[in-house]
Amino acid sequence: MDLRAELLKSIWYAFTALDVEKSGKVSKSQLKVLSHNLYTVLCIPHDPVALEEHFRDDDDGPVSSQGYMPYLNKYILDKVEEGAFVKENFDELCWTLTAKKNYKSDRNGNSVISHQDAFKLWCLFNFLSEDKYPLVMVPDEVEYLLKKICTAMNVELNSCELDDYLSQESQGQGGLTVWQFLDMVNSGRFLRGIEQEAVSMAVEEVYQEIIEDVLKQARTMLSWGYLWKKGQLRRNWSERWFTLKPNVLSYYMSEERKEKKGSITLDKHCCVEVLPDRDGKRCMFCVKTSSRTYEMSASDTRQRQEWTLAIQTAIRLQAEGKKSLHKDLKQKRREQREQREQRKAAKEEETQRLKQLQEEKERKLQELELLKEAQRQAEILLQEEEQRRRQQHEEMQRTLEIQLREAEQARASMQAEMVLKEAEAERQRKRILELEDMQERLQEALQQEVKARQDEEAVRYAQARLLAEEEEKLKQLMKLKEEQEEYIIKTQREKQVLKQEMENKNKCLEEAQKQLEEVRVNRQRVDQDVMAAQKKLRQASTNVKHWNVQMNRLMHPIEPGDKRTNVSGGGFAGYQPLLSQRDSSLK
Repeated sequence: MDLRAELLKSIWYAFTALDVEKSGKVSKSQLKVLSHNLYTVLCIPHDPVALEEHFRDDDDGPVSSQGYMPYLNKYILDKVEEGAFVKENFDELCWTLTAKKNYKSDRNGNSVISHQDAFKLWCLFNFLSEDKYPLVMVPDEVEYLLKKICTAMNVELNSCELDDYLSQESQGQGGLTVWQFLDMVNSGRFLRGIEQEAVSMAVEEVYQEIIEDVLKQARTMLSWGYLWKKGQLRRNWSERWFTLKPNVLSYYMSEERKEKKGSITLDKHCCVEVLPDRDGKRCMFCVKTSSRTYEMSASDTRQRQEWTLAIQTAIRLQAEGKKSLHKDLKQKRREQREQREQRKAAKEEETQRLKQLQEEKERKLQELELLKEAQRQAEILLQEEEQRRRQQHEEMQRTLEIQLREAEQARASMQAEMVLKEAEAERQRKRILELEDMQERLQEALQQEVKARQDEEAVRYAQARLLAEEEEKLKQLMKLKEEQEEYIIKTQREKQVLKQEMENKNKCLEEAQKQLEEVRVNRQRVDQDVMAAQKKLRQASTNVKHWNVQMNRLMHPIEPGDKRTNVSGGGFAGYQPLLSQRDSSLK
């Protein structure tokens, strides 16, 4: 949430407070005073000319919020600079205007919260409310704020009772208005039995944490409520009240924070380190910036750890570019609510769709029942129609049988007439066939006579031609007979010559077969000689080897303790080449 949106929320309360008649419009004189006060608390240079020009008296009457927004944006909000004014003073101005009209505390003094606490709760409400007008705080944020306050007081919030109250009060508007919220807190319904002072301290702590972005604030508890800080010039140790915000660590003279002694600007280049005990101080740590190192001492180790973690968180926020931790948390909670609402809407849509499907299913079942009933009625009608058709078919069949019998009788009479007529027709047909046959025979006889005469002429002509041809062929036959006789004589001569040559070739073949048999016999005899020679050769080789062994033994006498050795190369070894030559010659 940016600064403009925060300022607009407070100004909206001031504007609605000035709208006495609740018509949505405010008189120009009241807006003129409001604008002048806004100039003052926001530390903006006054522009009396523009103020008088815009809010001069004329006949236009009161101004609505839409009519006031152009002037508010141009002359006030556009000129606001963050850090140039005290926002608490601005909020007090707007709260003063709206509280007079809307806030009603208990006149008997039984209020749970004071007027100042109500102002702080109003500021917290503005911070946590939605960016929609009129401003309301959703139930989730109400529960979050009350839990923060109860946690600060070490009290547990009754969530069930709160849910019941919110469900009754927030119907139709999506949340609680600030006045409903203050009435709820003042009623003591959720803060029973708690003193006003404890509530004020809890509201102050939550206010400091959320509105002023105080990440860690030392609290007076027993003897350790302050931090000890070492001076830069005098180097002495002084007890100071420290307040930590995301961008600065401020320290004051006391917890009232009236006299500010200094501040330490935090950025992403800063760091926190734990120091060993020295100079009579314990639980020491330091904050290192780019220009200086600040040494501090806590009352115990737990307090030191809390402070170091809080300062490291502030440095991390600066490194991530986040100005406010709670603004970021609020945005995350808003996104989570939107996601829940989207899921809820999707679930409701799914439920609605399922309901529609169920209704559609029931409607279709009803239609199916109607269709089944219509089908049963149709089957009954069909059966009745079938029975009626069957009766009509039986009547028609009886009628057709009567007509068929009449037709059979008529056909029998017609068949008798047809038999007589066919017999007459058969006689006429036979007569016609006989006449046709006689006509065909006469025509054939005539054609045969004509053909016989033609054949006779042709035979005579062919006879004369054949006689001439016969004479010619006789001459050729005599010539062929002479040539045949000459060829027979020649053939007999050639046959005798061939017969003589064949006899000679048979004689040569017989001689060749005899020679082949002789060669085979000689080959078998030579093979037997070769086998005998090989056998003798193997026996001779065995004898040679035996004599070689004997000669070796004779040439080398055996002595005591010597091992027998197989010596080759002596004796008859020189005869080996001769034996090999003899084997090759025998082969």
